[in-house]
Amino acid sequence: MPRPLVAAAAAAAAALLCVGCSTADAGHGDKPAAASSSESSSASRAVRAAVAALREDSAGFRQEIELEGEGEVYGLAATGGFDFAADKGHLAVDLPGGAIDHSDQVFADGKIYINGAQGIDEDAWGVMPRDEAEAHYLLRAPLNDPEHVLEQIAAMRKISREGEENVQGVRAVRYRGILDHRTVTRRMAPDVRTRMNQARDALGSDLPVFADAWVDGRGRLVQTRMSVNMSRTRATLTMALSDIGEPVRVTVPRAADTVPLTEVGGILNG
Repeated sequence: MPRPLVAAAAAAAAALLCVGCSTADAGHGDKPAAASSSESSSASRAVRAAVAALREDSAGFRQEIELEGEGEVYGLAATGGFDFAADKGHLAVDLPGGAIDHSDQVFADGKIYINGAQGIDEDAWGVMPRDEAEAHYLLRAPLNDPEHVLEQIAAMRKISREGEENVQGVRAVRYRGILDHRTVTRRMAPDVRTRMNQARDALGSDLPVFADAWVDGRGRLVQTRMSVNMSRTRATLTMALSDIGEPVRVTVPRAADTVPLTEVGGILNG
């Protein structure tokens, strides 16, 4: 009998955390184009300005996470809206075929509310401080927090301008760079960070994590992507942005319906 999808997806994710026993292969096509110092500086300013502008605004978003391992591809999606200026938003996470295939999350007042996590009643919401949420997989944001993704994109290094493409229905410039070890392991759970440190030491260099940002003609960030390819195991997180500037409405669960949490695990929750 085939194992459940969620177990297979978790196995693919786990493989990415065991790269210390394998060879990393970034792939020639994944490397940023060589750029002069002035070109790289200009590209860096464009990306950081676009991220900074979005963090003072609001947007709808869709995160698509793909894990590839053992010859199979597994995907999950997180869709919602976020008012980055007000630090509030909502999202729904779906993993078709998973043991737990749906989760709802609300961000407000410095807290994250989770419905659909293991061990929480169907009608209840778990709640924890937003700044205490941690990532448990490579290229995952703590509880799928879209602002965490923006922080990582803003920290891209060795950025090059890769040309123009049609993205999200608009013409946008694609910028490509790399993420250093500190950025990749930002807010990772301690045990996962330890494995990442061991993998870096075994490789003798930072893990080959690449990042892309698409910026339209108005200087708006319309899509981001982070990717890693190691020993036939891949992970990609793409975040598409839409309805920039549109209001985002958030309904905060009643205190009577919440249960305090200190940790949330599972592949749905990053």
